[in-house]
Amino acid sequence: MQKVDLVPDVEPDMPVGLRERKKRARREALIDSTHRLVAQHGLDAVTVDAICADAGVSPRTFFNYFESKDDAVLGIQPWSLDAGVAETFATGGPTGRLGADLEVLVAAMLEHPMISHDRFATVMELARQEPRLLVRQMAWMENHRGTVQGLVERRLAGAHPARVELLGMLLMIVTRATFVRWDSAGGAGDAREHLPDVMHDLRAVLADD
Repeated sequence: MQKVDLVPDVEPDMPVGLRERKKRARREALIDSTHRLVAQHGLDAVTVDAICADAGVSPRTFFNYFESKDDAVLGIQPWSLDAGVAETFATGGPTGRLGADLEVLVAAMLEHPMISHDRFATVMELARQEPRLLVRQMAWMENHRGTVQGLVERRLAGAHPARVELLGMLLMIVTRATFVRWDSAGGAGDAREHLPDVMHDLRAVLADD
């Protein structure tokens, strides 16, 4: 017999804002259930079925959000970057100045953080206990770097490959450094608020004789 969600599926005719809030709430419920069960029983002992039973959803719904239980622990979600922002960067905008445009692109990358600060702390603790989670997280980040690298290659068409590689890595480093500043500040508010400080640090380092 097909399992029916204990929580009704999000209706497609709901207003966009309400639909997105319900989807976010369900995703967070799945993450919380996964964290709770993995903390109690260990990663290998927890099944997708157990996570679904705890969260009150069907396995089909689970796989609408995550590819695996490892991804649910990490809170991994598909790459989210505004197509217009990406295209503008790749074609030389919005200002024509690489440093300023890099900041705009990173801000767009930070617009939809993968996981809240409280859940991020839990992820780091579980990852220390389960090394394979770190491997999965690194693979996810590498996939994202590949997407960013494509934008950089278009922006710097004809540039030396080493320069393209450097800027692609720099984008990811700036993104990570902004999250580190946000985390150090307690994780309150919007991570993007800390991006100007990171860019200021970067410019100071590059200007240092």
